[in-house]
Amino acid sequence: MKNLVHGRKFGRVRRQRTAFFRSLMRALIIHESIETTEARAKAIRPMIEKMITRAKTDTVANRRIIASRLGNDAKTMTKLFTEIAPRYKDREGGYTRITKSPKVLEDGRSVAYISFV
Repeated sequence: MKNLVHGRKFGRVRRQRTAFFRSLMRALIIHESIETTEARAKAIRPMIEKMITRAKTDTVANRRIIASRLGNDAKTMTKLFTEIAPRYKDREGGYTRITKSPKVLEDGRSVAYISFV
């Protein structure tokens, strides 16, 4: 039984998986909408939501925590703290939206778009 098993591994070891999630989160923050598979979109959604909640209060501690999760990328950090987080000051949660599109006929994967609301 797979009780109490959290997270998806995507066939990667831990370091590769964290780098993979970082690149997806950076792409989402910079482009504000990305096309990926449904499983990947569902995996990064809670991480992005928690980051935006932290970024709503701009403190040094929050900047350091988010920098550790995003890999200390200055361009992404400034966009998150100056453009994206102030948009959601009055919103309690639910900052992202996953929109499913039809399956790809070649290999049957389910494609989804994840974007900010």
